[in-house]
Parts: sequence; structure tokens; C-alpha cells
Amino acid sequence: MTKTDRPNVLIIFSDQQRWDTLGVNGSPMQLTPNLDRLAREGTRFLLPITNQPVCAPARACLLTGKYATTHGVWKNGVGDLVRQNTLASCLAAEGYQTGYVGKWHLKSAGTGPGFVEAEYRGGFADFWEAANVLEFTSQPFETVLFDGEGQEVRPPGYRVDACTDRTIAALRQHAATGKPFFQMVSYLEPHHQNDVDRYVPPVGYEEKYQNPYAPPDLRPLAGNWQQQLPGYYGCIASLDENVGRLVATLEELGQLDNTIIVYTADHGCHFRTRNLEYKRSCHDASLRVPFVVSGPGFTNRQIVPEPIGLVDLMPSLLHACDVAIPEGVQGRSFLPLAQREPETVREWQEEVLVQISEAGTGRAMRSERWTYCVMAPAGQGSIHAGGVEGAQVGKAASPGSEVYAETHLYDNYADPYQHVNLLGRQQYRDVAARLRERMVERMTSIGEPAPRIQEFFGQTPA
Repeated sequence: MTKTDRPNVLIIFSDQQRWDTLGVNGSPMQLTPNLDRLAREGTRFLLPITNQPVCAPARACLLTGKYATTHGVWKNGVGDLVRQNTLASCLAAEGYQTGYVGKWHLKSAGTGPGFVEAEYRGGFADFWEAANVLEFTSQPFETVLFDGEGQEVRPPGYRVDACTDRTIAALRQHAATGKPFFQMVSYLEPHHQNDVDRYVPPVGYEEKYQNPYAPPDLRPLAGNWQQQLPGYYGCIASLDENVGRLVATLEELGQLDNTIIVYTADHGCHFRTRNLEYKRSCHDASLRVPFVVSGPGFTNRQIVPEPIGLVDLMPSLLHACDVAIPEGVQGRSFLPLAQREPETVREWQEEVLVQISEAGTGRAMRSERWTYCVMAPAGQGSIHAGGVEGAQVGKAASPGSEVYAETHLYDNYADPYQHVNLLGRQQYRDVAARLRERMVERMTSIGEPAPRIQEFFGQTPA
């Protein structure tokens, strides 16, 4: 196949995958040899943070380069990407073939979990086989997707393998046109299968990972990680095997050297240790995601220590493809950061802003050293279950609030697993005050109204 003047783009997107499941990020489980190889040959990010630890908002942040309160998808089932510039629409306008396989989750609720009409596809036009809410249309060994005409597509086998099969078909179709392409595959795994509340890997894989390594942040906390880690690790091993299949396909098509490959996820997983479900918290287990980029512009075997957010991916890929970044994009290209351009390194953001919804209305910031979180009190944008921790398991009534209260402060240097909340300690009041001021600056910089943040008083929360 002929290589094009502009690089191709392949985004491999997992769901609910922790940053520390990759071998290059410290896992001793040997789950990700293919991803580890890509990371060693390309660019690996040490502090990649989701800007919204919820499925649909995170996907919209990635595709639009905007925060949830700007693109409007601030929780699952609310809003869509109609009439918005996306990574797909921008690349399609420059002659790229575009394709999508897997979980979409960006069509408003009430329109069904399956077929996604063309106007709701965010600019993906040339190959479409997806389900709006894949966990509701399929089972781990019974995959049901829908093509561009609304017809069911039922590829056989385990769901990760099935979605990879269809992505390989898309890559072959794109390559045959002689045009550059942007293909995205969005797996459900390692997300739990909702109706059984289990992480379901291929047959025999759960047994391979019995008595597994437990990440240190989980060990002193209850949750359900003891029961769920073997299946979770089995799902990730399957994902990595399929990364290997996709890389092999690009090599077979003669497109590997001319394709930017991105592997990342929408959010992490804390196994019910921080609230009553798996995500939607300010902790690294929820916010920190795997992030590996290889291919043109990212082949310098680089490790990037600065914090980046999912909103930075869209402008970075447009930059790498020499496509203009549209007005209104709030993320920033990390291409010069990955290439260690001195001015960009000096001026890069010190922290990532996170918007939390569906589990109360909250905001968080993660810098190299500090994690700082505020939540809206009951009646101010959120419906809470009561108490500080309860504020994280209620239901968000709106995307933002005029008032927030401090709930968490962690020193990630001294406490990398975030077990000791420092709010309420006199020696950290100045730190909290600086972060409080910076939180307001970051929120207003993306168009949110300046909130009032209540200083924490009283007993230190858990």
C-alpha cells in the first residue's frame, strides 16, 4: 500500500483501565508486552489525567478538545457532538478516511442503546460499526454492533477479539483507498459487565491471574478488588494481545511507520474503595489513565513527566497531522512537549483540571505533587447521600455549582497512594489556600463562573 504525505491515526481506547496496569508503569503482572514495546519505542506519559472520570464525558473531551461544561456532555446520557468540531470532522475535512468500531456512548439518552444515526457520529463517516451503549447490547462472548445503516453486526468470539476483527477490516478498507485515515476502536473492556458486576476475560484468563499483585493504594481498603482483580487483569491481557494484532496489521499493510498509534482510556478503577462504585472520584485510581503514543512525531523514546489531560489529545493529533486546530479548543498540543522543546517545557501547565459529575458535582486538580478536590454541598448542584464521602456517591443535579466545599488534599510526594487526607491540618492551610485560588483561576479560564469555595473546617475526612 502507498504511504500518504500525512500520517494516519489509530486510537485504541479502553474503558476503566488503571495507569499502573502497564508493565512500563510498574505492574509486575506481565500483562502488556505489546503496549510496553510501543511505549519504549515511542512516547510514554507519566501523569495523564482524564478531565472527567465518567464514560461519555471523557469520550467527548477526547474528541472535541474541550471540557465537559463546554461541549455539554457533562454526564452519561446528556448531550451529543452534533454541530461540534471533533477530531474526526477536522481530519475528514482534510481528506482523511474516518472509521469507528465499538462503544460510542455519545448519543443522548432515550434514543436507545444500539444504532447511532449519522448526525450523532461525531464526524466518523467511512466505516461505522458501533453500539451507543455496548454493555447493554452485548455480552462478553456475544458482540452486537450496528453498521451505518442500522443493521446488526455480530462478529464471533470474545468481545475484544470481535471488535479488533472489525477494526482490522476497517484498516484494510482505509488502506485500499490510498488516502490517510483516522480509525478509532473503543473497547468496553476492562469495564465490568454491568448486569453481572464482573470483569469477564476470555476463557481461562481469570484462572491465570489468581492471587494477583494488588496495587498499594487498594491494599488497606475494603472494596471488592480481592474478588475482581483476576478477571480485570485477564481483560487487560486480552486487550494487549489485540494491540499486537492491530500493530501487525498495520505492518502487513505497509502503514506502521506512517501511523500515529495512541493507546489510552476514559478513566481508571478504584474497585469500590473510594465510593460505592468504580470511578467518579478524585483519586489517581480513578483519574490516572494509560497513555502511550508512537509513530510520526513520537518516535524519540521519550518519557514525559508533565501532567496532560484527555482534552490535549485532539489538538496534539491535529498538530501532528498538520491540520489547523479550530477556534474554541481548550486543550493544548503536547507534540512540542513530547519533543522537549524548551519553551513548551518551561510554560507547560502545572496541573490538570478535572470536572466530576454523576457522583455529586465536584472539581479536582492533579499536579505532580498535589491532589486537591472540592464538592458542591447538598442543594448546590448536587443531591448528596450525606457527609463528605456521601458527597461522592450521590447524583449530580447540574454540571456545576456556585458553591463548593473542600473535601480532599493529598501530598503525592509523601503519600503517593493517597491514604492521608491533609485537609484540616494547620500546617497545610496555606497549601490549601493556594490551591483554592488556583482552582478558581482554572475554572474561570475554561468559561465557568467563579465559584465560592468553602475552606474545610472540623474533623479531617477519610
